[in-house]
Order: sequence, then structure tokens, then C-alpha cells
Amino acid sequence: MNAPGKPIRILLVDDHPMVREGLRARLSSVPRLRVVGEAGDAAEALRQLELNPPDVVLQDVGLKDGNGIDLVQAMLARQPTLRVLMFSMYDNPEYVQRALLAGARGYVLKETPAEEVLAAIDAVVAGGTFLSPAVSRRLFRGQAPRPMLTPRESQILSALGRGESSKQIAQAMHLSVRTVEAHRQSIKRKLGIEGQAELIKYAVEHAREAP
Repeated sequence: MNAPGKPIRILLVDDHPMVREGLRARLSSVPRLRVVGEAGDAAEALRQLELNPPDVVLQDVGLKDGNGIDLVQAMLARQPTLRVLMFSMYDNPEYVQRALLAGARGYVLKETPAEEVLAAIDAVVAGGTFLSPAVSRRLFRGQAPRPMLTPRESQILSALGRGESSKQIAQAMHLSVRTVEAHRQSIKRKLGIEGQAELIKYAVEHAREAP
């Protein structure tokens, strides 16, 4: 991470130029922060990560060329000490759980005040985590959060939602059909789902919600 007394280096990743422009203007006005790069897609984000290594990445969940949550894993594979802070309009608990499971240190809604974004950056740089209050309320409201799926289980669930069979999933992921079936059983157990039809129904709905 950044040395004491040095500015926190930030990479902005969002496919809307106006959002990046607003973030850059606000963050650049804070002496302890320095925006060292911007990216509008996953490929450019990875390139910027190599060119100007940041301390913190502030990035959207949904990107035009892919899923921002997948990008989190790709960036952390290249720079394990990186702090990734999701900046999204989506407050769906599924997104939050998947982002944290992928390695993100925080999740902030785009509608939140700038002061909250600054607090989130400080929190993750200090080694902690940060969730917008609205995200926390929805995530924990009423009952314990739904058990989180592993990255592999999430991939299989998404594939089921696209109508792929266990055999097709096995071929695409270089797994045995038996392994895929085992993952399906694990998904059902975690989600409290009984039959295959209910699993497929959930998978289709889940796919529709995915960023």
C-alpha cells in the first residue's frame, strides 16, 4: 500500500465518462488523494493497472465489456495488495455478496454523498471494509443474509440461467459432469432449494438481475 504521508493513488473504472469526470473532479480536490488513471472497460482497467499501479480502484459493477465483479478477481490476481471499492447504482444483496466474495473491500452506492465515498476510501486503505448504510440495511434486513456461493458455483448458476445443461457447462469449464452435478447440489443446499425446476427458475431470475 501507499507509504505514510504519500497521496493515495486511485484508479477510476466506469463506462460512463461523465461519472469518471465527476469523480475525478471531486477526488482531485482532496490533497491526500491522487487519481492516477481512468478506464471505461475491463481491458483498459487492466492496462492502467500495469501502467500506473494504484492503491485503490473505485469501479462500477456493470461494464460494457464484462462483469465488474469478474474484473475484481482479475485485478487482484495481478496486484494482491490492491484495495477494490465497488461504486454502483445497484444495491441488490446478490451483487454485494458476490463482490465481497470476489475480493472487493467495500461497496458504495452512486447516490451517496461525496463524504461517504471519501470515508470508504479511508476505510479500505486502513485495511478495513466499508458498506454504504443503505447497502447494509438491505443486506441484513429481516433475516440473516443468504449464504454466499463460491465463484465456481456462481458461474454454474449463471450458466444454468442461460439454459445450458450440465454437460455443456462441464465442457465449457473443463470439468466432469459429475463435478457440475455436485456443484448444483451444493447450490441448492445453500439456497434452500428442493427440486431441479426450482433451481432453474431461480437461475433464470438471477441471470436477469446480473449486471
